[in-house]
Amino acid sequence: MSYQLYYWPSIQGRGEFVRLALEEAGAPYVDVARSDAPGAGVPALMRLLESTELPLPPFAPPVLRAETLLISQTATILEFIGAHHGLAPQEEAGRLAVQQLQLTLADWLAEVHDTHHPIASGQYYEEQKPEARRRAQDFRAHRLPKYLGYFERVIHQNPAGERYLYGGSLTYADLSLFQMVEGLRYAFPGAMAQLEPGHPRIVRAHAHVRERPRIAAYLASPRRLKFNAQGIFRHYPQLDTG
Repeated sequence: MSYQLYYWPSIQGRGEFVRLALEEAGAPYVDVARSDAPGAGVPALMRLLESTELPLPPFAPPVLRAETLLISQTATILEFIGAHHGLAPQEEAGRLAVQQLQLTLADWLAEVHDTHHPIASGQYYEEQKPEARRRAQDFRAHRLPKYLGYFERVIHQNPAGERYLYGGSLTYADLSLFQMVEGLRYAFPGAMAQLEPGHPRIVRAHAHVRERPRIAAYLASPRRLKFNAQGIFRHYPQLDTG
């Protein structure tokens, strides 16, 4: 099965969680908005988002086209990829557990976004700097330790070992936790340097994902976009201190 991924071409954003799963699966895909093929590029993404002919139009990217299926929402896309490419348990309890973890990671990601856009997504960061500083201070002091502590505990309590969040093999939730750590190290290097020693299992799980051959090759390739000041993970020094 080959795939078409629709996401913004210049940021990692939520699309990166999908890219990591496709890369680990070794699944061929076209990153449509980044493609210069005829009919591709950003216009193709906008045509999809603005379509009035789809029975269930997507609200926002990422969107994955898998033959006749059109799937939106990051967690739903990952559930589909996981089921078809061995990145999710086969039994119902396991599938639900991994989806639960993914949705918690999505909540965490939303809180990261709100550190630099606490008032309105439609306003520039520069228009809400005082509020962002207050929000980031609370995030660093309370929310970041809470999420790190939760996932540290999940890995520790996994009866199959301390390498994965659930079961004895890699799931899409492990890939997403890797991306969260990558993004947080970029956005909040000072806070993460202080907190990571207290969460060694997360650090080891992150390193394990980074060392996987397909992930390592992807990270070293031009397909892996760099973090920047337009994505969800943004590094503003004033939000990492004080």
